[in-house]
Amino acid sequence: MVTVEIDSQSGFCGGVIRAISQAERFLSGQDHLYSLGAIVHNEAELDRLGARGLRTVASIPDVPAGETVLIRAHGEPPATYAAARGRGLTVIDCTCPVVLKLQQHIREAYARLHADGFHGTLLIFGKIGHAEVLGLLGQVDGDAIVVESRAMLEEALPSIDFNQPVEIFSQTTKSPSEYAEVCGVLAERMAAVRGVPADALAGALTVHDTICAQVANRHGHLAAFARSHDLILFVAGESSSNGRVLFDLCRRENPRSFRIGSPADIDPAWLLPGDRVGVCGATSTPKWLLEAVAGAVRAL
Repeated sequence: MVTVEIDSQSGFCGGVIRAISQAERFLSGQDHLYSLGAIVHNEAELDRLGARGLRTVASIPDVPAGETVLIRAHGEPPATYAAARGRGLTVIDCTCPVVLKLQQHIREAYARLHADGFHGTLLIFGKIGHAEVLGLLGQVDGDAIVVESRAMLEEALPSIDFNQPVEIFSQTTKSPSEYAEVCGVLAERMAAVRGVPADALAGALTVHDTICAQVANRHGHLAAFARSHDLILFVAGESSSNGRVLFDLCRRENPRSFRIGSPADIDPAWLLPGDRVGVCGATSTPKWLLEAVAGAVRAL
């Protein structure tokens, strides 16, 4: 007999819950609302909200003048708010408080790096083109280096002046272990250039801990969850960056991990008699979808 367990910590993060709640509250009294970009990177949830009147647009000019537009949890650059004001739009700002604080810290770091004759480097560890990263870049008019991986950082190292101060931040939903690896490489190179030990870089290299605690805490828990089950069904939307990171973690811990978008993606051949099946997902995966997947497994 197959048993099924849903991971208690999977599902929407606080920022996504807040954004969707505000959208649903608005739509309870109106027949439509414009969302600047997908409110959540999950196709099933977007279909559900779309049926209630949520219309996703790619840019501010796509919103009719005088309408209401929702800024999702990822945040936006200052130029977006200026464009909204120019079209007379009402803005429902659902930027995650963690992202808002990160935007502020990046502005402050940029000011430090260019004060008193310094010409330091601002680095962002994140997915190029991701909405949150674009919002962060907008805080400094694009004057920062974005790297997605250790390999990308190593390519960028020759362009960094390590005799000037360097500060690095992470996108809030990145892998803590990957961020630590990138920061380690950065410290090693700066120490080599300056001819000092890596632990003597205080004031020269500043590493900011900006991965969301709620996201970071899921990594250790999810690794243990994946190890404690025979089969893992990881539920996430195709465009979810966090989903990719967390699924890779599951697959490292349990080779019998499969990423799916809905119950229809389950292959019965994956299941063996007596399997303990774990159902989990990204911070953009709704609980109702996790429950639907668990129900489909029980019905097989």
